[in-house]
Amino acid sequence: MTRSHSAERDIENLIASYAFLVDDGDFDGLGDLLNHCDFTLRSGPTVRGKEAIAALVKKAIQIFDDGTPRTRHVTTNTVLEVDDDAGTARARSYFTVFQAVGDFPLQPIVCGRYRDRFERVEGKWRFAERHVQSDFVGDVSHHRP
Repeated sequence: MTRSHSAERDIENLIASYAFLVDDGDFDGLGDLLNHCDFTLRSGPTVRGKEAIAALVKKAIQIFDDGTPRTRHVTTNTVLEVDDDAGTARARSYFTVFQAVGDFPLQPIVCGRYRDRFERVEGKWRFAERHVQSDFVGDVSHHRP
């Protein structure tokens, strides 16, 4: 069965895919998702291309024996503006990252904002830009290498 999605739904799925890929520790998949994207993590350099993005995230996030960072990214308050005629969109969202590791109980460790730009190419939406800004940082001793 084929279902058609609205631009908004397609873009929401891209935003959610980012969270799942990071939480699964699939940084190569994240590089694929963001391949055509200008990606800025916190106040670091802007990188582009799947290899550069995957390498940046691998350096920034600690991975545990189960192959994951033991996190859950929760994205909320998404404001989405779509220009269907131009094939462009912008979004801004809040994120909260929760983590639990061994004797480190489940807790929020960082929250901030995503600022995104999207483009439609050959009928498919993709990230064109993602800027990750941390606003409040808690105990990230188990999150950053």
